Amino acid sequence: MTPWKEKWALVTGASAGIGIALARELATGGANLVLTARRTNRLEELARELASTHKISAEICSADLAQPNAPEEIFQFTVAKRIEIDVLINNAGFGQYGEFTNPDTKRLLDMVQVNCAAVVHLSRLYLPDMVRRRSGYVMIVASTASFQGVPYLSTYAATKAFDLLLAEGLAEEMKPHGVRVCALCPGSTESEFSEVAGQSSLMAARRNRETAEKVALVGLQALAAGKSQVISGMGNYLGVHAQRLVPRRWVTRVAARLFRPAPEKPA
Repeated sequence: MTPWKEKWALVTGASAGIGIALARELATGGANLVLTARRTNRLEELARELASTHKISAEICSADLAQPNAPEEIFQFTVAKRIEIDVLINNAGFGQYGEFTNPDTKRLLDMVQVNCAAVVHLSRLYLPDMVRRRSGYVMIVASTASFQGVPYLSTYAATKAFDLLLAEGLAEEMKPHGVRVCALCPGSTESEFSEVAGQSSLMAARRNRETAEKVALVGLQALAAGKSQVISGMGNYLGVHAQRLVPRRWVTRVAARLFRPAPEKPA
């Protein structure tokens, strides 16, 4: 992956999973990196590794995208460093498994903030300079959950549907300006997502999970090729498109059976 050699890429959610894999793939291709996430120690370790291994520049900016002012703080960090971002990777996001009425309200609203509002905010901050330069790339990490309602992950699936439609719309808007926008839609992936979402036992039983490295490579190849969206994995691709052959309510009912939490055992 060399389209971004010696250019600067900003990766959100760079402390785990697909975010780390994206950062490593970009560094392998010679891109300089701005890494952002909440966990400073992980960012520092990754930045040192990539800078040493690939002889690139790597900066870190700790930020919590659940805070509405975080995108502006990240943007000002790059402005102060005089770094022009050529590749924006909107990867940060999380889910919450269980019935909608169970999680704390703030948890669900933070999910909307991170998965949707922060993506809009960061894209709005960095796209004008890309348009001015008539060059740039934006990836928005969505999900195979973008294509349907997913009971017991209802809010998460809705946020990812937002991300997918935003990316597809922006891809057409930005094309005349020489800017490429792509939604990456992974399915079940080996990462910390399930643990954070409270879904570990369910996901542990699922087979055919893709590696974060494979998902990252698929996404970056699609972004470089100018695709507006890509579904990682042939099984995921076939599953998503098979859904279009049956009524949406049937798909949602099947998903409910698959994701319904197991009844609690009596004490």
